[in-house]
Amino acid sequence: MKLATLNSDSPDGRLVVVSEDNTHCVAADGIAPNLLAAVEDWINVAPQLLALSDALRSGEVKNAVAFDPASARAPLPRSWQWLDGSAFPQHGELMQKAFNLPPIDSGRPLMYQGMSDRFYGPSDAVPFLSEKAGIDFEGEFGVIVDTVPMGTSAKDAMAHIKLIVQINDWSLRAVAPVEMKTGFGFVNAKPACSMAAVAVTPTELGDAWKDGRVHLPLHVEWNDKRFGEAIGDEMEYGFHELVAHAANSRELVAGTIIGSGTVSNKNYADVGSSCISERRAIDMIDFGEARTPFMSFGDTVRMEARSTEGQALFGPIYQTVIQN
Repeated sequence: MKLATLNSDSPDGRLVVVSEDNTHCVAADGIAPNLLAAVEDWINVAPQLLALSDALRSGEVKNAVAFDPASARAPLPRSWQWLDGSAFPQHGELMQKAFNLPPIDSGRPLMYQGMSDRFYGPSDAVPFLSEKAGIDFEGEFGVIVDTVPMGTSAKDAMAHIKLIVQINDWSLRAVAPVEMKTGFGFVNAKPACSMAAVAVTPTELGDAWKDGRVHLPLHVEWNDKRFGEAIGDEMEYGFHELVAHAANSRELVAGTIIGSGTVSNKNYADVGSSCISERRAIDMIDFGEARTPFMSFGDTVRMEARSTEGQALFGPIYQTVIQN
């Protein structure tokens, strides 16, 4: 099942069910007004949405309309909580080697809490105050959960993962080190994230969803040139383990979004990277200096993960950086 959000008078948008090929959709706001409301009542709402999805696939729906991922909003334009992990060890190892940092050996997932009151849609222009802040994109996968009780185990957490999304976690790299030194976490360095148009159920990914990981490449282009296609299967901790970690001391409210962190692979020399900061770390390792600049106003970034057969899944994120 595929779900998306279209514009409406509500800040949460209007829920639609999307066809398998992302070309058509049908209104689902008669079942739930928006995706957040649907996730909050998933046990009752999901069977109705699935029936509508099946009818759309079989051609039984007469009121389907054309669906344009570029005109959609983020599936969750806002939510109660956004928790971002850093679950790809290769990304951390490259950063540590480049900057001569000690390894983080905590024996537990790395995670921080970011802003969740808004998520950019897949084609929204993204404003920043200054290029000097070190504007960077970060290609990630994410999951949306229903209510997760405190103390839920990793094994049981798998059943709470209801939807999978594709995320661009914008970062300001010149600001991050200043905030990290305070020990209080990110605020200015982590503005609003972006989401691809379509949220998919785990079954929609088929064999590409395994061990709580998305076994698909995330294709990233910067200014329409290849930047990377790292695969999402090299997470040290699967999403079910990230969910369990987040729920260790709190109940996770339905609609909580949890990110994987920058998708990164051991064979980065072949597959490339999912963020500029990692590419700059590779520059430093190879050349002794960072040769790759951060983004400038007018730059574009495109991200898309497709199925193993090349079919559309989440739809592309294609955004332009602009001056506020």
